[in-house]
Amino acid sequence: MAEKQAAPESARGTDGGIFAPPYLAATLTFAVVMFLTGFAALAVVPTLPTAARDLDGVSLFPVVAGCFVAASLFGGVLGGHWADRAGARRPLALGMVLSVLTLLVSASSVSVWQLAAGRFVDGLAAGMVAVSVTTAIGQAYPEHLRPRMLAMMSASWVIPSLLGPPLAGVVVQWWSWRAVFYGLAVLTALPAVALVAVLRKPPADEEAAVPPPGERAARPPLLVAALLSLGAALGQYGVSDWDPRHLAFVAVGIVLLAVFAPRLLPRGTWRSARGLPTAVLLRGLTSGTYFTIEALVPLMLITERDVDAVVVGVAFTASAVLWAGASWVQGKALQHVARHRLVTVGALIMTASAALAVAGCFGGLPAVTAAAAMPLSAIGMGLLDPCVTVLSLKHSEPHRQGHTTSAMQTNMNLGQVVVLALASGVLNACLAAGAAPLDGYRLAFALLVLPTLLVALLAVRARGD
Repeated sequence: MAEKQAAPESARGTDGGIFAPPYLAATLTFAVVMFLTGFAALAVVPTLPTAARDLDGVSLFPVVAGCFVAASLFGGVLGGHWADRAGARRPLALGMVLSVLTLLVSASSVSVWQLAAGRFVDGLAAGMVAVSVTTAIGQAYPEHLRPRMLAMMSASWVIPSLLGPPLAGVVVQWWSWRAVFYGLAVLTALPAVALVAVLRKPPADEEAAVPPPGERAARPPLLVAALLSLGAALGQYGVSDWDPRHLAFVAVGIVLLAVFAPRLLPRGTWRSARGLPTAVLLRGLTSGTYFTIEALVPLMLITERDVDAVVVGVAFTASAVLWAGASWVQGKALQHVARHRLVTVGALIMTASAALAVAGCFGGLPAVTAAAAMPLSAIGMGLLDPCVTVLSLKHSEPHRQGHTTSAMQTNMNLGQVVVLALASGVLNACLAAGAAPLDGYRLAFALLVLPTLLVALLAVRARGD
């Protein structure tokens, strides 16, 4: 039996790449879906600071951002286990449909809480889609093609990244942020309907990838995931102020995270055990840092330095393009370099990005200084993030790739929740103490140097040999 399974893998090694006949249909399908949905994903984020300001919810902006992440925790667990049991196409299709609904909810917001509810639904959809796509790549491609396919996923966002954020900035500045959400709902509906139609019948490769009933993973711990999502949401809300009621929410959130997070992660993740646990840990630390820069730098630029939404959109565009470029470099030009070494280099680049964000908070420097922190951080993420994914799949057991990508997604979202909460807590604590807003942002960005340096030190423990 082992010899029969090895033969196809050997044959795939000479097939010519991700556009060879065995993989062409899957490659084109993934690329088109990522291309179309990229417009929506990249245009929403730079619009949120303006929406929060207009809805009198700037102090609750971490909640708006955190609801997305909290729901992604649940969506990632659901999507990963669903993909292991029945293939990746069904959670992927449902996630696309939910993406349309969330844009309509957000567009009609009359309060910051409705906006947060829309972001919650969007997070649920995004968690399912992210895990499903990664799982499908693990099921459909051999190990030596996965770095190229992950780079292809990033490249599919290049044109959306060139057009989405700047166009969103123009619409926000000249019309309304609501028009952005309504327009994106129409745009996202097209790939959602197409994907559901295409995936009605599973491809033969996916049917082969689904394990037999006796070998399927156990049902997902949905209650655990739901309580973990609740803890993440409570923590994000708690750091929005420092009165006893908010501190109580923080305490409850910390307890829920501490109790239930280990049940969804590989044993030894938080102590950086070698192999998969460290790869999962690195995903959380790097994603948390990048997400916080992406959330707080635009908020600071719009609310404190009076930067136009168009400029913020351009910064997002540069970030997406440079992420895709760095991802292409690691998958093509640096494919013979050890993956863990590229993780170290990317982490050091992100350290420099955090330092640049700190410098941009000094009033004597132009606002573009802080804006440049976003694309610089994207270079680091584009270099290291595919490498972390490849290392995690390498350490994954057969028929457990959905479980592995679910764990990666879970800790990615946990990292985003924890790092953003810590940075937001520092910022709000400074404001409560009477400090100038820019001083608070400066300390919050300085905090981000710590996780990136930790990643640079721990990357060797995730090495794949």
